[in-house]
Amino acid sequence: MALEPPGRTAVPLWASVVPELAERVRPLAPTLIRDAVLAIQEAVPEYRRPLAGRFREVLVGSVRAAVLQCLACIADPGACRDEWYAVLRHAGRVEYHEGRTMDALQTAVRVGARAVWRHVSAVGQELGVEADTLLTVAEAIFAYVDDLCVIAVAGYTEARAGGSREQNRKRLLRALLAGPSTAVEDLAAAARWPLPERLCVVLLDRPVDARLPEGILADLDGAEPCLVAPAPVEPGDWAVRVVVGPSVPAGDAHRSLGSARHALALARRGVLPDDPVLWCDQHLSTLLLFTDETLVRQAAGPVLAALDTLTDKQRGRIATTLRTWLHTRGDITETASRLSVHPQTVRYRMHHVDALLGPRLADPEQRFLMELTAHIWSAP
Repeated sequence: MALEPPGRTAVPLWASVVPELAERVRPLAPTLIRDAVLAIQEAVPEYRRPLAGRFREVLVGSVRAAVLQCLACIADPGACRDEWYAVLRHAGRVEYHEGRTMDALQTAVRVGARAVWRHVSAVGQELGVEADTLLTVAEAIFAYVDDLCVIAVAGYTEARAGGSREQNRKRLLRALLAGPSTAVEDLAAAARWPLPERLCVVLLDRPVDARLPEGILADLDGAEPCLVAPAPVEPGDWAVRVVVGPSVPAGDAHRSLGSARHALALARRGVLPDDPVLWCDQHLSTLLLFTDETLVRQAAGPVLAALDTLTDKQRGRIATTLRTWLHTRGDITETASRLSVHPQTVRYRMHHVDALLGPRLADPEQRFLMELTAHIWSAP
């Protein structure tokens, strides 16, 4: 059903209101907004929660838009209402997704309007505005409230109509991440989400509020914000760290999630780089090594014990030199080039390593274990 343009009901009434009233009330806008928000939180149980995050943004933003548009209508009955229309309709959609009822939404609008009217009435009386005129102002404000409710409820109804599909998408996301399930294909059909042959799970370092393409399943509000997307993935600019799990068959989405969790934990410890986008596929050896740290530390024990006998400054130089020497298969010249030092410096340091490790350095199997566990020598 098509809606009347927002504010049409109240337009004839605004035209008869004294413009001076708007000029006197306008400086009070911050007070009107604050008092309306407080009144809503006191009167409507669904809104009694800490005024923070997205909840604060939507509630205060909606009240601000309504109050400022009300003042604009008093000053100019023909003022443009497009932006206000969009804000209130969006607020209605958010209220549905947040799980609040339509009754709570409409009650909040009317409670906020009464708080605003108390201030407008007081200013009108101070100005000596006639009682008949104040009555007209009251009629205009409450006709305006009816308009607000129509718009917000329209947004709420739109969201509810699309809500069943959104719920199916969330159920599909949970099923994919839980492990192989025979229900996945049916859930994908219900969600109208074509099941890809391969996909990636993407973890975000913290919750964000973002619009995503239809082809991506998302849970951005939970304790572990994540996406499921067809492979290959090209993350956008999230302004938070993003960890992209390895590409896997759709039935193995839980494995991609496990790798992404592992990588995010290692990044937070400083083992993996603090990159804006961390690709698991580029750090498979580290992820593999740190799967069982007890076993890896046992294998690295001789080197770790030797390094513990050194000062912090010595430990860094010796560990870096040994690691590079192992990677270059014992090539002194190449090791020196990579470290930007003189070959004689490398020989001196390796002589020190030889004194620390003894015959282990000449044993191929021990050298293999050293190279395999080199990542853990300086791990926190």
